Amino acid sequence: MSILVINAGSSSVKFGLFDFDTLEPVARGLLDWAGAGRQATITLTPQGGDAISAKLDVPDYRAAVIKALEMLRQSDAVAGGAAGIRVVGHRLIHGGEEIRQPVRIDAEMKKTIVRYAHLAPLHIPPGLEAIEATEAALPGVPQVGLFDTAFFAQIPPCAYLYPVPYQWYEEWGIRRFGYHGTSHAYCTDRAAEMLGRDKRELLLVICHLGQGSSATAVRGGVAVTNTMGFTPLEGFMMGTRSGTVDPGILIYVQREHGLSADELDEVLHKKSGLLGVSGLSSDFRQVETAANEGHQRAQLALDVYAYRVRAMIGALAVTLGGLDALVFTGGIGENSVWLREEVCKGLEVIGVHLDAERNARRSPDGDVATADSPARVLLIHTREDLMIAREARRMALD
Repeated sequence: MSILVINAGSSSVKFGLFDFDTLEPVARGLLDWAGAGRQATITLTPQGGDAISAKLDVPDYRAAVIKALEMLRQSDAVAGGAAGIRVVGHRLIHGGEEIRQPVRIDAEMKKTIVRYAHLAPLHIPPGLEAIEATEAALPGVPQVGLFDTAFFAQIPPCAYLYPVPYQWYEEWGIRRFGYHGTSHAYCTDRAAEMLGRDKRELLLVICHLGQGSSATAVRGGVAVTNTMGFTPLEGFMMGTRSGTVDPGILIYVQREHGLSADELDEVLHKKSGLLGVSGLSSDFRQVETAANEGHQRAQLALDVYAYRVRAMIGALAVTLGGLDALVFTGGIGENSVWLREEVCKGLEVIGVHLDAERNARRSPDGDVATADSPARVLLIHTREDLMIAREARRMALD
């Protein structure tokens, strides 16, 4: 028997197949789908085996997921592990104030999830599509959802309320939620393990840096706050998202330049961030390569990115009143030597001393701080899929 984990994004879906009893990985899959009328690519990688790729002819996102699941189940490469899927776990983004624990997904739960689609338009619609595709491909197999917002259930009102009329919270539910909670929860446990300390003793700032990025202040294993807010648009500069901007700018461009709410939504979510500043790409790797080749706006985009990460780390450390470890995770956090070095410049004031040589050669999971650094600097390969598999198995056994 096995557990299937699905992490659905707007143009890609990650799959993980785990042994039900041991939680050991059996296979991983990646579905890349570029849009209507175009081919999707599915890549399956059995544990310890070679990757297998295939092109899928699909009309839409849902069909692409169904085809990928069929291929996963029929593949000889995963040694029949996908044939006995007992439960499916989904990474979901937003459960509001209603959902604070893993849930079984049924028709009523889907109605609850869809109510938050406007708050995470890049994530929730694909997540629901993946759920319905799974229902079609794996009829009768129970599905479980883990919500990124759940890790932030205990942040205090002073952190989650915005300084706007209180009725906006009471009547419209406007408040900070926080995102990437599954990743931050995993890194909290893993950091404690790496440091050989009880997480209840630790002060951590965890930076999840990828196409979407956020940082969380964690005190004693509990999230204090997260840089993302009411939506995943707040906080760090990201691949195509602006992150935090002066709200007066939005009023200005509406009044003076005639941008509509829909146009603003499009710009802030899809045309800003690394792409907007560099004018080249939303992919950090491509922007970094261009900067190394002398492209000035690419370098400017990187400098803005690093500045904003550094500034927010400082604010979170002050919120905690100290720092035992700074954690870098996510595709950018784990892989960009330059970014980690640039971010840590100036953080000596909060006890962060990066070892340049360790930083250049160490890969996750490792410590890249100097030997005498008061705060450790950890690189952690986040395992959201494992967190989801654990909870899916627990609920299947209940």
